[in-house]
Amino acid sequence: MKNSILYILSLFLVFIIQSCKKDTQTTSENTTVTDSLPANKEFEETGEEYEENDPEEADIIYPETGKKATDFLPKLGIYEIQYEAEGDLNNDGLKDIAVVLKHKDVKTAKRPMLILLQNTDKSYRLDKVSDVVMPAAYNEYDFKLYDTEDISIEKDKLLINLYGMGPSGTLLTTFKYVGKDLVLNYMEAYYSGAGGRSGLTYDFEKGEITETETNTMKEDEPTTSSTTPVKKKIHSFENTSIIEFFNEDNNPS
Repeated sequence: MKNSILYILSLFLVFIIQSCKKDTQTTSENTTVTDSLPANKEFEETGEEYEENDPEEADIIYPETGKKATDFLPKLGIYEIQYEAEGDLNNDGLKDIAVVLKHKDVKTAKRPMLILLQNTDKSYRLDKVSDVVMPAAYNEYDFKLYDTEDISIEKDKLLINLYGMGPSGTLLTTFKYVGKDLVLNYMEAYYSGAGGRSGLTYDFEKGEITETETNTMKEDEPTTSSTTPVKKKIHSFENTSIIEFFNEDNNPS
C-alpha cells in the first residue's frame, strides 16, 4: 500500500514538471519583442525630418516664376513673408517686388531676401536671392538686433533701413541696378556709445567713404569729419552683408 502511494505521488510530480515546461515554451513562442532600433537607424540615415526643418539648409530651391510673391516661397514650408515692397526697380516701367522671408519657428535663422521682376504679362520672375544682405532678427542670446526695420522701392532703388540702439546702430542702405547687377549704391551707418556718436557713409558713385565723430561730452558737441577715396568695387546684393560691410575691408580706418 505504501509503495502504491509513493508511485502515485511520483507520477503527479512528473505531470506538474511537464506542465510547467509546456507553459514556459508557450509563453516564449507567443511573446513579441518590439525593437525600435531599426526605426531610429532609418531616421538617422535618411534625415528627412531634420533636413526639412533646418533653417540653415543650403539647397533651398525657390520657384523661378509666379503670379504673386507667395508663389516664390520654397516648398519646404518653413518660411513666410515678413516684409514686402513694390515698385519699379529695374526702370522698365513695371512694378517689381522685394520680399524678406523669415523662418516660422527659429528666430535666429537667416532671412532670405528675394527680388522679383515683373514681366509684361504681369507675372514675375525670380532675379536675385540673398541669404546675407538682411541680418537675422535675433542673436544667439535671444536679443532683437534692431527695433525697427523696413524695406521699400523708390525711384529705381531698393532701400533697406534698420534702426537700432547701442552696438547695433542704425543702417540706411540703398541698392541699385547697374546693368543686370543689383549693387550697393549708398549706405549710412550711425553708432552711439559712451561719450560720443560716430557715423560712416559709403557712396559708390563718388567712390568715397566719409567718417564723422561727435563728442557728446562737450556742451557744443563738436564734430570732426574726414573723407577717404576708395576704389570703385561692385558689392553685389547677393553677397553683401550690410551689418558687416564697414567691418570688412571697406573701412578706411
